[in-house]
Amino acid sequence: MRTPAMTALTSPNSPNSPNSPNSPNSARTPRWPAAAAACAAVVALVAGCGTDTTAGVVPEGWGTLKTSAVTVAHPPAFTPQGAGERSKYNAAAATLAEGGKDIGMITVQLDFTNADSVEEAAIGAEAGIALGSTLGKQRKIEVAGPEGRTEARRIDFEFTEKGSRIKGVIVAGLDSAQKSYAVRIDAAKGRLGDGDLTKIIDSITLK
Repeated sequence: MRTPAMTALTSPNSPNSPNSPNSPNSARTPRWPAAAAACAAVVALVAGCGTDTTAGVVPEGWGTLKTSAVTVAHPPAFTPQGAGERSKYNAAAATLAEGGKDIGMITVQLDFTNADSVEEAAIGAEAGIALGSTLGKQRKIEVAGPEGRTEARRIDFEFTEKGSRIKGVIVAGLDSAQKSYAVRIDAAKGRLGDGDLTKIIDSITLK
């Protein structure tokens, strides 16, 4: 996203961002973009752990973000970014706009940190969260994979950017090639319904 109204969402790779690849906070994840692509608070957002009957399913009318290793669905109100629009750190991205301003984002990152386990991938993802954010505990979840359910970690957090409260979720783990991946969903408070958040998380599928 490139709308100046939401710097934390629109300029995740700025060298001045607290989660820029040049900042101390990104030591574990030198290619993780910034606070902007953040994740949502556990208090107000649905758990989204997924079930065997819903994981990997794209809701009717929704679009999909497809990468070489991970696919995730997005509500129709989100607009996918082309290769020339999105950050070079994102394998796929979609934005939610309101009144001409970007108020939400879904991103997929692949191989963003060296990790030998799901836990290490989640720790690397946490390193991209802005200093001062309210961080929830990691939770074990499962996502759809080529051979059935696959373990992942969910991280919830929220932060304030230019007077707007942002909530987001990271789902991180290892893909089928045992490389790190992370799906991040963030939006201004109240702009992404709990049900839609759950559906996004439930749709995550490893190839």
